[in-house]
Amino acid sequence: MNQRLTLATAALLVVPPLLWAGNAVVGRMVTGLVPPMTLNFLRWVGAFILLLPLAAWVLKPGNGLWSHWRRYALLGLLGVGAYNGLQYLALKTSTPINVTLVAASTPVFMLGMGALFFGQTITRRQVLGAALSMAGVLLVLCRGQWGLLMQVRLVPGDLYVLLATASWAWYSWLLTRPGDAPAIRGNWAAFLMAQMAFGLLWSGAFAGAEWALTDAHITWGWPLAATLLYVAVGPAILAYRCWGLGVQRVGPNIAGFFSNLTPLFAALMSTVLLGEAPRLYHGIAFALIVGGIVVSSRRG
Repeated sequence: MNQRLTLATAALLVVPPLLWAGNAVVGRMVTGLVPPMTLNFLRWVGAFILLLPLAAWVLKPGNGLWSHWRRYALLGLLGVGAYNGLQYLALKTSTPINVTLVAASTPVFMLGMGALFFGQTITRRQVLGAALSMAGVLLVLCRGQWGLLMQVRLVPGDLYVLLATASWAWYSWLLTRPGDAPAIRGNWAAFLMAQMAFGLLWSGAFAGAEWALTDAHITWGWPLAATLLYVAVGPAILAYRCWGLGVQRVGPNIAGFFSNLTPLFAALMSTVLLGEAPRLYHGIAFALIVGGIVVSSRRG
């Protein structure tokens, strides 16, 4: 952990926000087909099935999962049950610009939580990097017109994004703490399987409550099937693998700045879907976000 940011590590940390942007896009597309907590549960059921050939041995007695169950239960709650479920819920109840704006506070949560609970020192470079990176995010959100930011009004759904962001920051810091079973430590598939073993219980409980308390229903078809395949393979398995490895290499403070690429990628995807040409502010925003990453990752 806390190595210098290399090109290879940067490439690892770019993959998750790219996949997360796609996750937000398809999450909005299927809001009328499947309830949000149910979508999260089905996503992780698919990821669990796909990962079984690589890590089914983790579930057997004596492999360390059950003797370290408190750690994996907490990671499963934060990273599997809460973070994604709250995001899908926010996409149903809040506007896309509000969801992305609140989620852009991830680096601030990373820095603050690290300083308050994990004994990390916040440097002036990291503060400057956070300011540059978030300026780029805001530029994308207001489409190059700063006055539009004054029109943003928070709604109850934004609270879900705020809780999701805090959950992800806590989850990321826990990845840097020791406490994994020896047989699981260092094996990415086993580590993710250990989290999913409990995460499925959390997400299943949330989905069950959703069906008990709301008029939930599912409209099956190829759009939903394709969505479930994508969110299980991309945002669930590949993104978590790349994020976990990147966090272990450079720490959550630096990795957190890469999450600000998510709204930029989402804006570009929306541009492509709407048939609009990229604008100048997209390029400026990209420079600000990357500049924030570079500044924050440099050693004094």
